[in-house]
Amino acid sequence: MEQLVLDSRTRLLVLTGAGVSAESGVPTFRGMNGLWENHPVEAVASPQGFQADPALVWRFYSQRRTGAADVKPNPGHDALVRWEAHLGDRFLLTTQNVDGLHTRAGSQRVVDMHGNLFRTKCADCRREPFDDTSVHPSGTVPKCDSCGGRLRPDIVWFGEMLASADLERIGEFVSRKDGTRLVFLAAGTSGAVWPAAGLVDEVRTAGGETWLVNYESAANTERFQHFVQGLSGQVLPTLAKLV
Repeated sequence: MEQLVLDSRTRLLVLTGAGVSAESGVPTFRGMNGLWENHPVEAVASPQGFQADPALVWRFYSQRRTGAADVKPNPGHDALVRWEAHLGDRFLLTTQNVDGLHTRAGSQRVVDMHGNLFRTKCADCRREPFDDTSVHPSGTVPKCDSCGGRLRPDIVWFGEMLASADLERIGEFVSRKDGTRLVFLAAGTSGAVWPAAGLVDEVRTAGGETWLVNYESAANTERFQHFVQGLSGQVLPTLAKLV
């Protein structure tokens, strides 16, 4: 197997997708065939769904919080923690996953592109999002302490824009002019969800090297220079040579 060399001249941007979490036992939308209790995913993961039935949305996310709290990081998560410890601020991890497993594993430089399951924000005022592990009884819609409005999970739903601060942080990392060699590695991602699917092109435009680790070919596999097929929890622990 090819090895990814991570030395003092390398900065590494990592993107992880649902496949990485699935190896820990976190169910994916694809695994649910796009349905939850016969509801289309959009009914529980869109602003329109929340407007129509916020109690249903909270039942879905309370169920997800319960499930995610029971799973543990896998060897792929642990490998990324070691890479970050080796590279320091020359490492940035951006994830499409909302389960918080990277942070629980020990990763510190994490961009939650699609939000975080264990964070809540107000749908009606500008209160800052806050850490929240609450699991609410069925039929409950929690209220904001600041304005009395409805709280919602701090998740980027279908039809919503990603946080501009997150995109800026990723862009600044890619365009950093510090004499280092830029490498991008995507793992466990379908390559079909934007803007994450376009990061490979952004990195290649910046002159970076690109790697994909996936159990199966992604929608954008041909745009990567290196493709290592396999489970991320098996590939990542031995993929990198730390110099």
